Amino acid sequence: MAGGVIVPSDVPAANYGGGLTLSVFMSCLVAASGGLIFGYDIGISGGVSQMEPFLKRFFPGVLKRMSQAKGDEYCMYDSQALTAFTSSLYIAGLVASLVAGRVNRVMGRQAVMLMGGALFVAGGALTGAAVNIAMLILGRMLLGFGVGFTNQAAPLFLAEMAPSQWRGALTAGFQFFLAVGVLIAGITNYATARLTWGWRLSLGLAGAPAIFIFVGALFLTDTPSSLVMRGQVDRAHVALRRVRGPGADVDAELNDIVRAVDVALQSEDGAFRRIATRREYRPHLVLAVAVPMFFQLTGVIVLSFFAPLVFRTVGFGSNAALMGAVILGAVNLVSLLLSTLVIDRYGRKVLFMVGGIIMIICQVGVAWIMGAQIGKSGEAGMPRPYAVATLVFTALHTAGFGCSWGPLYWVVPSEIFPVDIRSAGQAMNVSIGLCLTFVQTQSFLAMLCTFKYATFAYYAAWVAVMTVFIAVFLPETRGIPLESMGAIWARHWYWKRFVVDQGKVEALT
Repeated sequence: MAGGVIVPSDVPAANYGGGLTLSVFMSCLVAASGGLIFGYDIGISGGVSQMEPFLKRFFPGVLKRMSQAKGDEYCMYDSQALTAFTSSLYIAGLVASLVAGRVNRVMGRQAVMLMGGALFVAGGALTGAAVNIAMLILGRMLLGFGVGFTNQAAPLFLAEMAPSQWRGALTAGFQFFLAVGVLIAGITNYATARLTWGWRLSLGLAGAPAIFIFVGALFLTDTPSSLVMRGQVDRAHVALRRVRGPGADVDAELNDIVRAVDVALQSEDGAFRRIATRREYRPHLVLAVAVPMFFQLTGVIVLSFFAPLVFRTVGFGSNAALMGAVILGAVNLVSLLLSTLVIDRYGRKVLFMVGGIIMIICQVGVAWIMGAQIGKSGEAGMPRPYAVATLVFTALHTAGFGCSWGPLYWVVPSEIFPVDIRSAGQAMNVSIGLCLTFVQTQSFLAMLCTFKYATFAYYAAWVAVMTVFIAVFLPETRGIPLESMGAIWARHWYWKRFVVDQGKVEALT
């Protein structure tokens, strides 16, 4: 077998006992609420982008462009300036997520969440009070820094704090709150659309969820793994006893954490270099790139941003389009709740497969309806029954995403990385995701204008590719403690060539 890292083989044996205590639940609730920040921004941008008072103040040229594009329904909202308002946040988030990886390692998860919350409060206040483009963009940049910090730290906090038997459900809480944020944003847009200053209220309220996570993080204890990484073993023992409860074997779990950290600290080169160059980390490198890339290529993120604009394209009025976005947010939230109930019972791969099949069928359905009714020219109007059918297919597509890639995008990366590269791996996952979010948001409306209905067939093809990839290359991680996660790679049909199982080594010696 090719050389690689040696990992323990006793995956099922590492059961430390304990259950879901009130302390761990409240800690994870606060950390998961960081998803509100990202979710609110995802949901608010598309609605604000179609508010006429907002466009008149900051993008007057867009209104003129829209009036000239009425002949082609696909191109009604094609404007790079307008999409830049949404996408500029994610460049700032990309930079922040890379910096947050090092800060996370040095200062801990709690400190990074505090920074993210504070930056988002400042960004929300600035965008809500903006009087010119400079203030608007600066506010968006501060929001981006907040997203980058929070998205990096919160999923790691959840994965490291949660008991292994509850890790999937608790880590999925981040996506649950993200969905709550999207829904709240949709309702806010719908309620404020008729007000001349409604866009200010929509943008300014971005600071409200950030206040919650900032204040909550002040009362959190950092994770045992993070404390041990920073040499605070005694504090880690106290934190572990507090969150695991009296029935848990805290000493055994702490010993495994310390052993994992000691192995991690034996290497002198940087975590990013190890991921990129060392053979034993090849599985982690591939998934650190593939998971955020595939997540973006589901098409749900851009649909969440631009849902009101898409529904306007298929014939809904302004208020009906905003209500359509609210419906999508509600469907996403319900599907996430259902996935939380089964994620630790049936495993990650089952949800990936079911959600992938649903998304493929629905995207093909949307492409077929739009192609048959609007056509390639985009000049034909869509009859109301077909517009409603498009909404139904889009809602079902959102449900498929909500029970699969929605929560699992945060669950899987947060649990597959060894402790020595966990911060760097999560930083790669978040930064790649934010970079691709920028590309997707900046190009989606132009893509819709160019490729017409085939845009949705394009996303359907990618969902088919990612579903096959997950089925073949992702090992099941359900119920496996983080400290024993290395053994799943040693037993995988393909990744075992990079990772050596310690049990086999001992048998040979």
